[in-house]
Amino acid sequence: MRGKTALRWTGYVAVAIAFAIACAYLSNWQFTRNEERSAQLELVERNYDADPAALSEILPSGTEFDPADEWHPVELIGEYRADEQVLVRNRPHGGTSAFEVLVPFETTDGRIFIVDRGWVPPASDSPEPAAIAAPPSGTVTVVARLKPAEAAPTSGRSAPDGQVPTINVDLVADEARLTGDVVTSAYGLLVSEDPAPADGLGAMPIPSEDPGPHLSYAIQWILFAIMGFVFIWYMIRTERRHRREDEEDAAAAALAAPKAAESPAPAATASGSSVVPASLRRRRDVKRDRDMEDEDAILDSTRS
Repeated sequence: MRGKTALRWTGYVAVAIAFAIACAYLSNWQFTRNEERSAQLELVERNYDADPAALSEILPSGTEFDPADEWHPVELIGEYRADEQVLVRNRPHGGTSAFEVLVPFETTDGRIFIVDRGWVPPASDSPEPAAIAAPPSGTVTVVARLKPAEAAPTSGRSAPDGQVPTINVDLVADEARLTGDVVTSAYGLLVSEDPAPADGLGAMPIPSEDPGPHLSYAIQWILFAIMGFVFIWYMIRTERRHRREDEEDAAAAALAAPKAAESPAPAATASGSSVVPASLRRRRDVKRDRDMEDEDAILDSTRS
């Protein structure tokens, strides 16, 4: 019996250990995500409101985009190539599947940089935008914040002519049929244009400063692991208490058995009354006979 109990308890502890390992893995994953989110927030704080730098200073020709430069403003001088504008579809803005407007910008040194000028909603009676505000013409000074190019879709998503499913600059360049020195590792979110256009597009939202729930989730997984061991301890403790109570009840019953044998209780009859001993029954019969004889004597004396 004790061997089976020990084996069962060992199983309980093994389950608690396995659960704790799983919780530790999930907690570490949440700690990692929290660190990544903290690094993102630090990057935004460092770069978002920095002074604009020349594109050639941060992203020289022939080099790849450095993720540490994300959100850093760059200043571009040149002209928009409005005829080669491309829309990126299914962007979540304004509570709908909006379009972001990507316009190639040719700088004075001949480089072509994609500028995301903002977003437009679909028309009320059509899935396409009703109208798109044009960029300013002629020489323009643009300030834009750097963003890394998005990955190409892996699900085979496509888009109609003049549109792309994601801001993968290679796809944008192919759709716009761009040639020359095209910056393909990054694009820019519009901050300002000088001269300003007559009509603007929907402004891009600022990055969230919410650190997310990752740290609290990590702590919760640690608490879950501890609770697992507490639960197993409670189960073992409860089982031991019940077994001890059963053993005490069995011992008490064993002590009461000899006393019951020494002074047996009168056996109960079928009607529930006790069985009267034979000697007592004989004494009652003799007394009953004497009473009857006395009653007969009294009757005889009264008759005479």
